[in-house]
Amino acid sequence: MTDLLRIRNFAIIAHIDHGKSTLADRLIQYCGAVTDRDLREQMLDTMEIERERGITIKAQTARLEYKASDGFTYQINLMDTPGHVDFTYEVSRSLAACEGSLLVVDASQGVEAQTLANAYLAVDSGHEIISVLNKIDLPAAEPENVRKQIEDVIGIDASEAIPVSAKTGQGIKEVMEALVAKLHPPMGILSAPLKALLVDSWYDPYLGVVVLVRVYDGVLKRGMKVRFIGADALHQIDSVGIFTPKQTSVDTLLPGEIGYITASIKHVSETMVGDTISEEKCQTKDVLPGFQPSIPVVFCGLFPVDSANFEDLRESLGKLQLNDASFHFEAETSAALGFGFRCGFLGLLHLEIVQERLTREFNLDLITTAPSVVYQVYGTAGELQKIHNPADWPANTQISRIEEPWIRASILVPDNYIGQVLTLCQERRGEQLELTYAGQRAMAVYRLPLNEVVFDFYDRLKSVTRGYASFDYQLENYRESELVKVSILVNAEPVDALSMIVHRSQAEHRGRAICARLKDLIPRQLFKIPLQAAVGAKIIARETISALRKDVTAKCYGGDVSRKRKLLEKQKEGKKRMRQFGAVEIPQTAFIEALRISDNS
Repeated sequence: MTDLLRIRNFAIIAHIDHGKSTLADRLIQYCGAVTDRDLREQMLDTMEIERERGITIKAQTARLEYKASDGFTYQINLMDTPGHVDFTYEVSRSLAACEGSLLVVDASQGVEAQTLANAYLAVDSGHEIISVLNKIDLPAAEPENVRKQIEDVIGIDASEAIPVSAKTGQGIKEVMEALVAKLHPPMGILSAPLKALLVDSWYDPYLGVVVLVRVYDGVLKRGMKVRFIGADALHQIDSVGIFTPKQTSVDTLLPGEIGYITASIKHVSETMVGDTISEEKCQTKDVLPGFQPSIPVVFCGLFPVDSANFEDLRESLGKLQLNDASFHFEAETSAALGFGFRCGFLGLLHLEIVQERLTREFNLDLITTAPSVVYQVYGTAGELQKIHNPADWPANTQISRIEEPWIRASILVPDNYIGQVLTLCQERRGEQLELTYAGQRAMAVYRLPLNEVVFDFYDRLKSVTRGYASFDYQLENYRESELVKVSILVNAEPVDALSMIVHRSQAEHRGRAICARLKDLIPRQLFKIPLQAAVGAKIIARETISALRKDVTAKCYGGDVSRKRKLLEKQKEGKKRMRQFGAVEIPQTAFIEALRISDNS
């Protein structure tokens, strides 16, 4: 049994690509938790897509044993967290289970947007923060400048920041000694009623739902009947274990320890993240505060290319949700695309990851509609509707006002690119709040409408700054705005899958762009096809696909000209009737291409 004073729980936090997972690998290797034969890169990134992209999506934990210079052996529980803004929810959950944080900063790149955001999350959680300057083996490393940046931009003392190379292993011993010396041990009472925090849960096809827990008071052991207080569910624990980082069974989890439990739970919905777990016989009265539930901010429709795969898609989304509680979906139908699902995500990378997993793990061929955000639409009678699907948009006569979500964005960029960044933000209806400098880097803080960010803002930002900018945002509030629904009509029939919500000032530009694109994508018919963009009853843009013309006068050799005229008039009447009753088949490829570029033009 490990003494509470000999336990250290910490999370590794950093901006994306600053070396969190590699540092975790070196710590695991240094403590001898795995043999050299079993060691591989990104030990804690278990998903194939994480290893391919080189990013962490799910927070992972490992228990290490370390014999410190004071002669005592310490139990070190580390949590490797994601760095991308879309997975901040994973970071906040991990921080709640720990007492300290290892803030990793790339010694060549310096402080980035998520470095700042994650450092503030750690401060809000009451953490002791140990700064680590990683990648000091690179020729471009500037440790002294980065120390100054940490102090100027984040506002924490970096005089004792530890220089490290996670690649070569330099400085790893100093990191372990700092963890033992500087971090506070966890608090807890062994004899008190069981009180444990539900940190995460995921679905295992053999064990059912696996629950990651942090014990605060009491003992958690196999066979115990426990109550999930928030969900009001009673379960008997089948197994208790820890990650070393391999899944290893143990008899008990004691105060301050992090591990997992299984209890033949069938659905992840029964395990609410942030819930308090206590013993049924002797329940704790001191319930943990828990977390705010994740709220999706970006929505899009997912439709199978082959409508026969609808049930497969439903089953696949259900399985995916078992491993990702922040992903939401509900069924919807589209006249153009058939049956599908409206899905909610925490951001565009989250959307991209889910879409790629559906394609790769479940072999599904999908069409994704244009991303949209949640709008608050107030009717003329004062009633509020939350709308994220353009198909549900009410008529203009029934709307008194519309509010859209705004974000507070922090952009860190080398100062020679700041002009392009400010121009981009102004184009996206941004309002500048702050502009500060730390050495050769500038930090711009802007208020931006989320609708303008979810499409290609991040790509454009990387493009104009040659990849040097970093971007972080938090949802701030809803503000009234002049938004309209742009409907796309093909042969006078509205195509709901191509409808979009835009600011009135951009409606004509967007409408013209998508009509021009559709003109190239939809095959010609035997009759003219008008393509129109409309706001309400007003047409704001039009293109016409010209008809395929059959030469009906080819067989007229000589004779009166009225014969030719008669044949041409007959053809004209036939085309008019065709246009009236003929259905325009829009190929799936046209939808995919039109949706892909609808904002990039």
